[in-house]
Amino acid sequence: MSAAYQPWSYPASSGNDSVGVSAGGEEWFAVQTRARHEKVIAQRLCYKGITTFLPLVREVRGWSDRKKLVELPLFSCYVFAKLLPAGPDRLRTLQVDGVLSFVGSGFGTPIPENQIDAVRKLVEEELPYSFCPFLKIGQRVRIRSGALDGVEGILIARSGERTLVVSIDAIQRSLAVRIEGYNVESV
Repeated sequence: MSAAYQPWSYPASSGNDSVGVSAGGEEWFAVQTRARHEKVIAQRLCYKGITTFLPLVREVRGWSDRKKLVELPLFSCYVFAKLLPAGPDRLRTLQVDGVLSFVGSGFGTPIPENQIDAVRKLVEEELPYSFCPFLKIGQRVRIRSGALDGVEGILIARSGERTLVVSIDAIQRSLAVRIEGYNVESV
């Protein structure tokens, strides 16, 4: 797994990180794109100076004559962009060919920084995952040990195994990862 994005910068904690606001006032937004245009749109937004995050996964795809390892977007038709809620970057984002809209009502729904960071950690660690239905109920937990230390999600039990569901609320998508052996605490 890999992720296409501009370099991450972590501002000093301002107490607003849990709601997705950085020290500069920028927030993460999900940008809905035309199908199969995610990589190009992320690249074009980067050229315009907009911080983007496009989580990619590697899959083996087979054709009649060969098999090939390809990188595909984890969330098809979505790119994440970090920008000021009412700044000029919003218009520049919408002007990129292939961008359909911001996800959410009005100017779009901001995505909390911790949700983006959780997906980034899962992609970087290349842990086995599976898609699961978007969940809003269940106990919210935080992992307190190992490679996923600090990742928050919803704890569920599937086939007798403990599973952590990490959700991006704005696009109503979730990932599930087995967390057997990890120390978790209630949030």
